[in-house]
Amino acid sequence: MNRLTNRLVAASAGLAACGLILTGCGAGQISQTADQESAVNGATGNAGDVALRNVHIQAVQTGDSLKPGQTVELVFVAANTSPDTNDKLVSVSSDVGSVALTGATAIPANSSLVVGTPDGQPEATALGNAQPTKAQVTLSQPITNGLTYDFTFSFDKSGQATIRVPISAGGSDRQDGDPVGGHH
Repeated sequence: MNRLTNRLVAASAGLAACGLILTGCGAGQISQTADQESAVNGATGNAGDVALRNVHIQAVQTGDSLKPGQTVELVFVAANTSPDTNDKLVSVSSDVGSVALTGATAIPANSSLVVGTPDGQPEATALGNAQPTKAQVTLSQPITNGLTYDFTFSFDKSGQATIRVPISAGGSDRQDGDPVGGHH
């Protein structure tokens, strides 16, 4: 072998060794996105075959707290993941106030029930009913932004789930169309 061939063989061996070393550097590592939550305002939870998503109290707080006697909206999506068992939202309860459900609460298999109207969304109607499904909370104690409050969801077939629910003001203060809330 001549010198050029020797150098090419040595360089190739060196590159192969570097490749093996670099490949081993990532072994056993956990990706940064493996445990990230979705970018929604609300909390999540499960009760049997029902997945509760984007659960939040929708209210604009103007003082120190939202006061007892005020009514606020509980917004969430309940998705029935069962392929063949229909379910029904029976009740929602909380220590912070009484929850009144209105509208349809049935959740057919492989279907979702949208409760409440998230800010900026058109009012949804449950399964073709004229009346949208709502969950109105009449507060019995003050609540404030930055904290979470326990709500227990009870389903006919899937049982119960208690979820720590935050308050989300939504976009109601940005009615001028400016995405950052500034004035023109």
